[in-house]
Amino acid sequence: MSARTAIRLPVTKTPKVYIGGAFVRSESARTFKVSGADGVFFGNIPQCTRKDLRNAVEAAAKAGPGWAKRSPYNRAQILYRLAEMLEARSDELVGSLVRFGAREADASRGMTVAVDRLIHYAGWADKYEHLLGSVNPVASPHFNFTVTEAMGVVGVIAPDSPPLLGLLSMVAPVIASGNTVVALASEKIPYPAILLGEMLATSDLPGGVVNILTGFRRELVPTFATHAHIRAIYAAAEGDDRKALRLGAAASVKRVRFVERAPDWFAESAQGLDAIRDFVELKTIWHPIGS
Repeated sequence: MSARTAIRLPVTKTPKVYIGGAFVRSESARTFKVSGADGVFFGNIPQCTRKDLRNAVEAAAKAGPGWAKRSPYNRAQILYRLAEMLEARSDELVGSLVRFGAREADASRGMTVAVDRLIHYAGWADKYEHLLGSVNPVASPHFNFTVTEAMGVVGVIAPDSPPLLGLLSMVAPVIASGNTVVALASEKIPYPAILLGEMLATSDLPGGVVNILTGFRRELVPTFATHAHIRAIYAAAEGDDRKALRLGAAASVKRVRFVERAPDWFAESAQGLDAIRDFVELKTIWHPIGS
């Protein structure tokens, strides 16, 4: 072994958040330290601010029209491709979960469920319209249809645990129906979400469709609640955070869905059509018969 090899220092990773298809540090240049389950320092994670959140909403709003106009089949293909990428890098993701305290068996099971959950919503992407839309009988010479439309930008506040499965379980149904997402990752275990951002960047998902922030809930939840361009909130929140989201959403007129307390993220009940239904709008179309 040469002297150069013996004294070489490892090149440590600089975690960044994923906003608008690019990897950025917080505009404030602030970070917060995270350590592994063994107490050893792991890295400095970007501490995003309200300005970062506003930038992410802007990126999501720009990406929204194009994403919503894609065919449901194409959105399904893109979700399936993302599942393929998670499957290919599952060892790395499992390792990141174990580093922060998960048991290896639980982390491996969580990765399997996360991949399957993406496949589940890929399957729904071109089918939910048939169940949520309808042809309505009316007492006039018209055809009357109810169709679904994407709401726009949806804010997602992920649970602290499980940090990856919880985040994906909330993001997937929202984007399957043509919405875009600004997500706040787990505050306690943010690194798996950063790895997810790296996969999003190299997948077929257009930049800006999913934006991932890291930071402290106490700083960002009020802005999620009151930002006028966020049309809906999907949150794993309790106590003061839940109250702030309710009050802010009432003032800014946005839809809010809360994750039930202590859900079983591994269960079949953690997925399904209901999660899609809550983030689409229903539109009625009238068409004269014979025209």
